[in-house]
Amino acid sequence: MMEQINAIGRRKCAIARVYVTEGTGKIVINKKDLANYFPSSILQFVVRQPLNKLEVAEKYDIKINLRGGGFKGQSEAARLAITRALIKINPEDKATLRAAGFVTRDPRVVERKKPGRPKARKRFQFSKR
Repeated sequence: MMEQINAIGRRKCAIARVYVTEGTGKIVINKKDLANYFPSSILQFVVRQPLNKLEVAEKYDIKINLRGGGFKGQSEAARLAITRALIKINPEDKATLRAAGFVTRDPRVVERKKPGRPKARKRFQFSKR
């Protein structure tokens, strides 16, 4: 029997804490079922990607604590956290997961608003005369 493995994943403003135990493939996010938390099948697919890649979807039970961000950021933060947990369980899988692009933390975050402008890059209308 394996002990509980935990890992953290971040994306934009979202933070995912993942706890992996041996089980039957249940994924619970903030005490809700995956299908209830992410109604969109695309986001459910994103969360399951590393498990499907290694074909271990029915081997582990996963409990995820998600905070901050939007749906997309949260689903990708969960994917990164699950990937990191799977690497802790079996370090040989790292090459496979890296080839699929799941190991890299996406560094893109929202650019800050600058003073004297309406948004980060947008300028107020310029009048030549």
